[in-house]
Amino acid sequence: MTSKLNFDLEPRGAKGRLERLARLDVESRDDFLTGYRTWGSDRAVPAAAKRFDQLLEKAGIDPKSIDTPMEEIFAAVDGDPILGVAARYRTGVHDVMHRNFDEEFKANADYYLAEMEEFDNRGPGSLELNPDMEIPDYARHEIHTQPGGYVGNPFAGHIYHYSTNNFYNGRNLRNYQDELHTRLGNQVPEPKGGKVARVLDIGCGIGQLAVAMKERFADAEVWGIDAGAPMVRYGHMRAVELDVAVNFSQRMAEDTQFPDNHFDIVASYILHHEVPEEISKEITNEVHRILRPGGVFFPIDFQTGSSPGARSAYARYSQWKDHRWNEEVWRQEYARLDFPKAMRDAGFEVTREGPPAWRSRYNLLGTKKA
Repeated sequence: MTSKLNFDLEPRGAKGRLERLARLDVESRDDFLTGYRTWGSDRAVPAAAKRFDQLLEKAGIDPKSIDTPMEEIFAAVDGDPILGVAARYRTGVHDVMHRNFDEEFKANADYYLAEMEEFDNRGPGSLELNPDMEIPDYARHEIHTQPGGYVGNPFAGHIYHYSTNNFYNGRNLRNYQDELHTRLGNQVPEPKGGKVARVLDIGCGIGQLAVAMKERFADAEVWGIDAGAPMVRYGHMRAVELDVAVNFSQRMAEDTQFPDNHFDIVASYILHHEVPEEISKEITNEVHRILRPGGVFFPIDFQTGSSPGARSAYARYSQWKDHRWNEEVWRQEYARLDFPKAMRDAGFEVTREGPPAWRSRYNLLGTKKA
């Protein structure tokens, strides 16, 4: 079948880096849902935040409190229609968005599977899949309510890419051309001395940060690893189409299988809040092992409970909603983790590096002691 198809020609063309969706009706629904998400971000969510504070004040609760029991907060806001609309908007747009993409790729499974197979052994870069790898239960849930999660749907990478485009654009953050990941890749600090021969993106998803770092460190050997085979498979295909030599491998971040003192830079993007606290610590220890002395660890993620000002009543409420309704299973556990301490316990010298990478996300820099 692959010999009869031209996989170098997108069915409806591309806009820069972004391959257009194969059918106009799928793209039109996505366009509507992106507009709907923009409305929610610009109107519904701010209105809900304002209403939330009003309800807490009416109940005699300080909206800036970070230790009011959640039961008291729930009682104060229960049944409010403005908060209900904002909450339903969030779950509704996710459900319809995911269904739109999932149905398209599954309905044309033969084509999309054959396309990935065609690219599996192409370069530049490489792809390593490990079908016998044991995937732990914590990585198997339907993260962000994505059908099949990142490991149980052969089109997880496709769905993730177009869904996150919808998400970012709906929050007024352009990423159709990987703008966000390029900016983050440029924020990754260089180790002292400037030697950058090997770079690793752990929990790389579809490899947008890995690609950005390869484009920045053109002479370096760059790797991206993730538990999800469909994610790295799609990421490899996309990197080949972009002519960027990234090596993708299906591996666990807590057991990378790389040698000691191997990398100059290890980075991650929104990985640690997606895993249990103990796994996050294991990952941090593993990163310390595979970094060379003087190498840097740059994890980009949410602020944790150890960060001043990281929580307010509304932030805690929003965090709970994300945990409860958006399949952010480990979100609250991560928020209680003193992540800078976990990095120090692993042996890193820890500093803050620069401004927040993206709104509520922040940058920590860990340097492996020489």
